[in-house]
Amino acid sequence: MDGARQHAGIQLPEGPWWDWDVITWNAGQFRLAAGHDLTYHHSLELVFDGPAFVSCPAVFHDPVFRVPTSEELVRVAGQLGAEPPVLVAFAADAGGQEPVSCLVAAERLEVVQETVLRYWRDDAAPGQRFAPWVRPPV
Repeated sequence: MDGARQHAGIQLPEGPWWDWDVITWNAGQFRLAAGHDLTYHHSLELVFDGPAFVSCPAVFHDPVFRVPTSEELVRVAGQLGAEPPVLVAFAADAGGQEPVSCLVAAERLEVVQETVLRYWRDDAAPGQRFAPWVRPPV
């Protein structure tokens, strides 16, 4: 999702994207992972390059992506000093009684659909991706 400004709701590929968690969060990248059960693997990632603003729980379920409100856009632009190239808004179940409202502002967003293993497998195919914390046994 490159381009000048991306403030529309996200179109996700078809899939069982119930469970979500944050797998990378640093100055250069904010990466969300999704699947139907995150125990062994995930199959979808939202990769935000150059995150400037993040309001999101570490683990959540069943997000509903939507177009950011004008109030959200003004609030984030005011905090950043300019309108962000990408602003993604969603509401999700974070375990409370009400859904939590989430915002992510970044330079760029990429939607990646690929199986990423969350545990080590010696028999993994060449090029198989693993979650950032997975290391081969010593």
